[in-house]
Amino acid sequence: MEKDGELESGSFRDTIATVKDGKRVWIFAQKPKGKLYNKRTVLSIVYLAIFFFLPFMKIHGEPPFLLNLIERKFILFGVVFWPQDLFLFVLGMLTFIVFIVLFTVVFGRVFCGWACPQTVLMEMVFRKIEYWIEGDATHQKALDKLPWNAEKIRKRGSKIAVFFAVSFAVANTFLAYIIGIDELEKMIVEPIANNISTLISLLIFTGIFFGVFYWFREQACIVVCPYGRLQGVLLDKNSILVAYDYLRGEPRAKYSKKQEVTKGDCIDCFQCVKVCPTGIDIRNGTQLECVNCTACIDVCDHMMESVGKKKGLIRYDSENGIANKTKLKITPRIISYSIVLTLLIGVLITVLVSRTDVETSILRTPGMLYQEQPDNCLSNLYNIKLVNKTRKDLPIVLTLESGSGKIKMIGRNVIQVGKENVASGEFFIILNKKDIKNRKTKLTIGVYTKGKKIETVQTNFLGVVPKK
Repeated sequence: MEKDGELESGSFRDTIATVKDGKRVWIFAQKPKGKLYNKRTVLSIVYLAIFFFLPFMKIHGEPPFLLNLIERKFILFGVVFWPQDLFLFVLGMLTFIVFIVLFTVVFGRVFCGWACPQTVLMEMVFRKIEYWIEGDATHQKALDKLPWNAEKIRKRGSKIAVFFAVSFAVANTFLAYIIGIDELEKMIVEPIANNISTLISLLIFTGIFFGVFYWFREQACIVVCPYGRLQGVLLDKNSILVAYDYLRGEPRAKYSKKQEVTKGDCIDCFQCVKVCPTGIDIRNGTQLECVNCTACIDVCDHMMESVGKKKGLIRYDSENGIANKTKLKITPRIISYSIVLTLLIGVLITVLVSRTDVETSILRTPGMLYQEQPDNCLSNLYNIKLVNKTRKDLPIVLTLESGSGKIKMIGRNVIQVGKENVASGEFFIILNKKDIKNRKTKLTIGVYTKGKKIETVQTNFLGVVPKK
């Protein structure tokens, strides 16, 4: 990597650090340590504890989170959603995207370094296992150059075995978020033949996680994840990011007790490059490969402290903060995104609050006109479909709340809808001819369960207007 003039020429942006001459360059990242790394470790422990134990929790017999695509059943924060609630997911996703945009505009790629599952698992689980088995970066490089002797086979074999075991645990947990912990338990207690599809899914997920964390590693952030490229559009000169203070650091010079005062504070030790999990030189400025893991901040602070210089040569700051020594400003862009986000959150909360426990669909039976009934009455036949979104069985009774007619159920007076289930039925609405003023008469039907109205549905009654 060039040391001089690279920042000015921008040549570092022509390639990525993990590819050279069309071949993969393996990153042997030096083990980081420092205050920020310790904070990330604590946060990761909390994060992983929630990730691994949440599927075992239950609220009213259901997990807090479930994304069951097979049964089209979704549970978020204990609330059950069905395909009929798709618009809520669209609205929620739109709100989340705007939040990510606003968050990135202000705080850059902080999410990637502190909360992204890929970074947390790679740096705080698999990388730590690698350090434990193979040693620090120097030992890993030496091991990589060794022929396949007993030591290399033992260490690589141990690493593969432990990586696969952890990947298997992660895959089990991930699958529990999709099919639920109860279905996952069936695979353990029942014969494998009864749950072969679950086993195949588990092995596929295990293979994917193992491949990502053993071989693909930082390429998931650099090549696959679109967020790094998205930040190039979202970031501006006021966004907070991991930044090198080039005004203070340049020109670089190796440390010497007789160093001239005209030189910058950067001692060109390359520790920030050695510790970077994506292999970049943060001194070249903002790059899409940077995941804001703060490892370079910790190691630079340590080196500055060692040579008696002020810490913070690499720190969280904005481009304007570095160039003009200014603090973060609330820009029109931030205000605009905040207004849009507030409106979306307001709409989402309103829709969630007004969401009913039972969704009712009433339609006139296709292809049928009105029917003549005794006592100078007409009737229309209707189909009803009920979706019970609750975790309890509900008896449903229909009441005509407009006009002087009546509802006559076919086969049963009460429709029983099982918990988290769907029920359907048929019924007649009977009106006296004298109450029919138009060819189509608007009617209101109340949906009741246990004497409590849970929904109001509008429908039309088709009939002939009596001749005067």
